[in-house]
Order: sequence, then C-alpha cells, then structure tokens
Amino acid sequence: MEENKEVQPQQQVRLFYFENGRLKIARDISILKEVPLSNFVWIDLNHVAPETESQLEQFLKIYIQEEEEMEEIEMSSRFIETDDTLVANANFLLDTYEKETVSFILKNGIMVSVRENDYLKSFNDTVKKLFANPRNYPTGYHIFVALLETRVEYDADMIEDATTAITRLSQTLTMAEGVDENVLLEIKNMQERVMHLRENIVDKHRVLSSILRSDLVPEDLKPRLSMVIKDVNSLVEHIKFGFDRLDYLQDTFLGLVNIEQNKIIKIFTIISIIFTPPTLIASIYGMNFEFMPELHWFLGYPFALLLMLVVSVLIIIWFKKRNWL
Repeated sequence: MEENKEVQPQQQVRLFYFENGRLKIARDISILKEVPLSNFVWIDLNHVAPETESQLEQFLKIYIQEEEEMEEIEMSSRFIETDDTLVANANFLLDTYEKETVSFILKNGIMVSVRENDYLKSFNDTVKKLFANPRNYPTGYHIFVALLETRVEYDADMIEDATTAITRLSQTLTMAEGVDENVLLEIKNMQERVMHLRENIVDKHRVLSSILRSDLVPEDLKPRLSMVIKDVNSLVEHIKFGFDRLDYLQDTFLGLVNIEQNKIIKIFTIISIIFTPPTLIASIYGMNFEFMPELHWFLGYPFALLLMLVVSVLIIIWFKKRNWL
C-alpha cells in the first residue's frame, strides 16, 4: 500500500535512459542535451518547480497540465490523445485514503510522470522492477503498464485490508456486551473508505479502457492491459460486496439498537404494571371518608400491605407463565 508521511515532499527529477545497453538514472535535466532523446524511457517529475516543467515542455514539445486540470473528472480532461502523444491522469490512493492525482504523458516511447507526492510505493517498486530486468521495459509504454499493474496490486491489498476490517467490525456487533454507538461511527467511516476505493478503481478502469483503444500503444502490451482491466473488474465486484456488507452491518446495528430499546421499554412497562395494583390499594385506603370499615381495624395496616404483596406476586407469576419475563 502507499506510504504517507506528513512532511513536505522534496523536489525531485529522475531521468531513466539506456546507454550501451545498460539502464542508467540521472537527476538533472541537463542530461537531455548530452544523451540522444531516443535513449530515454521515463522522466519522473516529483513536486518540481514550474521552471523545470517549462524547460521539459520546450525540449520534449509536450504540455504539462496544471494541478487543476489534472484533477478534472471529465474524461476529456483525464485522457487526451493526439497524433503522437497520450495524456492520462489517474488517481493513486495513499494509506490515509487521500487521492493523489498523477499525470502521465507518453510521446515517442518516453513516459513523463508528474506528481506531487514522494510516498507512492508503487513508483518505487516499479523502479526496482525496471532495474531488475531492464530488457522487459524497452519503452515508456512498457513502464507505464508495469506501473499500473503494480498500482492495481496495491489497490487489491487495500481492498483486502478493508474486507478484514469489515469482518472485524462485524464481530463487534453482539448483544452480549451491549450496543456501542461508536460502532455506527466506525461503519460510517468504513463506508467512506470503501467509497474512495470504488472511485479509485472506477477511475483506473476508465483510463485503462481508453488506453487499450489507442493505436499508439504497442500491440504486445494490449493483452497485458486486457488482463489488468479484468483484474480491475474483479476488484469492483469485491468493493460492491464490501458495500453490501456494510449496509447489512448498519441495518443489523440499528436492529440491535431497536431490540435493546424495546427491552428497556418492556422492563419499564412491566414495573409500572406490577406497581399499579398496589398503588390502587394504597390510594383506596388513603381516602379520608368518615365511614370506612377498616379504618379502626387493628390488622388493617398489615392486611393492606399483604394485599399489595399478594397482588404483585400474582401479576409476576402471570407474566412468567406468558413468558413476558
């Protein structure tokens, strides 16, 4: 999963290129003037200054979108294709479920990635794969597909973690320990996380589908893209199942709350019924009429108490026979 630390990202430029069959990395764009452009496969821009972006735009004859353009939700802004260039904007989730929009520009076999966060683990893992077997990544298109494959794997891990959290949350819904109102808040927070996961996966599906239809993508990569789309479709089903489970947990929680409230109301109702006849007897003998047979009776007071007790016991016995207690 993506790692996120609360520190300001450092400006970083990484240029990956081949020289004499070996993959190398440079961190200064001046290398573009020394090495043939056809040798480069990936230029990674991480929180770089506008001046650096302008230099690359002029050198590579590309246009780097502003952050507001990258975050547009319209498909016309998230995927652009010209005669020789592909531009794709995709969302990458952090551990905090915050979205980090990354822009990819592919032209003449070079991939340019533009991002603002250095803690996207999928990028670092792709770099490791790139140096482990450089021959498998002859163009920026191959690196782009590998990066998406890695990101989808992390999305699958995040969905698996969410599923585990939902299962753990489900186990807390028991009447034995009473209903905790914090559980409802946890369900709500989990619904928000699953919603972010779903938006992230749907965004990947839209981008991948558009890229698969492009004629600029090498034919040998299209089967891999099709497999990634299938993986994304399966993740959508898992997310839907997670949504359904959370809805079920929410209904279950509300049902348990109703049961607990009904039990409390039932207890108060039974108590009030048990004490109603004794109260009636006490009110009768508390009348201040002049002629009352038991008024001067020596056993009148204990008789009234005994009568109250007997009536209460009879009511309790009747409730137990009815299984109301």
